[in-house]
Amino acid sequence: MRGTSPGGPTNLVVIRTAHTSPYENLGLEQYLTGQAAPGQCILYLWQNRPTVVIGRNQNVWAECRPEAMEEDGVLLARRLSGGGAVYHDLGNLNFTFIARSALYSVPRHLEVILKALSLLGIPGEISGRNDLTVRGRKFSGNAFYRSGDFCCHHGTLLVDADLTAMSRYLSVSKEKLASKGVASVPARVVNLKTLAPDLTIDGLCQALIQAFGQVYGASPREISEEDLPSEELSRLAENLSSSSWLYGRKIPFNSRAAGRFPWGNAELLFVVNEGRIQQVQFFSDAMDQEWVHRMEEALPGCPWSKKALAEALAALSQTQQPGSLRTHMAKDLTQLINTCFADDFS
Repeated sequence: MRGTSPGGPTNLVVIRTAHTSPYENLGLEQYLTGQAAPGQCILYLWQNRPTVVIGRNQNVWAECRPEAMEEDGVLLARRLSGGGAVYHDLGNLNFTFIARSALYSVPRHLEVILKALSLLGIPGEISGRNDLTVRGRKFSGNAFYRSGDFCCHHGTLLVDADLTAMSRYLSVSKEKLASKGVASVPARVVNLKTLAPDLTIDGLCQALIQAFGQVYGASPREISEEDLPSEELSRLAENLSSSSWLYGRKIPFNSRAAGRFPWGNAELLFVVNEGRIQQVQFFSDAMDQEWVHRMEEALPGCPWSKKALAEALAALSQTQQPGSLRTHMAKDLTQLINTCFADDFS
């Protein structure tokens, strides 16, 4: 897509899709992420029919209720980012910000969201690692991923979503709810329409586009899906709807460890044979999915011992500053493994 000259104004692009298929919409998002030009920021607005969307490395059976979903015709989708499972329907508006790393700024993106709400008379605020709230109740969750220099930040905006359905299809652990200080999913979230009864999806879209221009100091240019390559988008949608992507690989694990930490949950499955790790599967809603994937690739072949695993995990975060998120993740996982497998280790 067309960019700008160095030092010039930011080239703002807006795309709003009429599709409600999660596979088409996530496929378009994946395509756009790889197309952002230098100096360009893309705002993509989209909606899904009733769907549960889980993070890249989440365990389907632990995060949602597939049987109930199938019974009611609710779709399952898996995104490229981390974070927790979310429920989408046509009472929910999804947003995506896409830019190269030099222009990518999550605080600036959140400023766009909060300014749009302010234009509508709704006082939102940032809460925790990835939530937006009104008076302590969540109306938006956010997640992130990168592919080289290309960056993507996406999230949900609850306008008039079916909160009862959200509880029926999401399987949120008691530990996670307790960490948020609530007893159930509906107790934690709020629809924006309860705060602004006249709010519509179209009205929120217009406010977001207006705020986008105000925050970046430029006029957004809207483009049509008709200008995008339909064959490539169809291929991406097909991949994202495949069983192998949705349900992931299964390994015949013989050792398991699970726990919850400030950075997210962790479920580690190991295939151990003759004193060495043969395969690893790491389920997590951690935001740093790149590190999760690197760990899955790095541990096979490692001796099944406290020292070897501690060294391998430390090596995965050795380029990070002390106290960084990856350093904390490595230490937490080392302690988890040592605690769960105390009798197995040499």
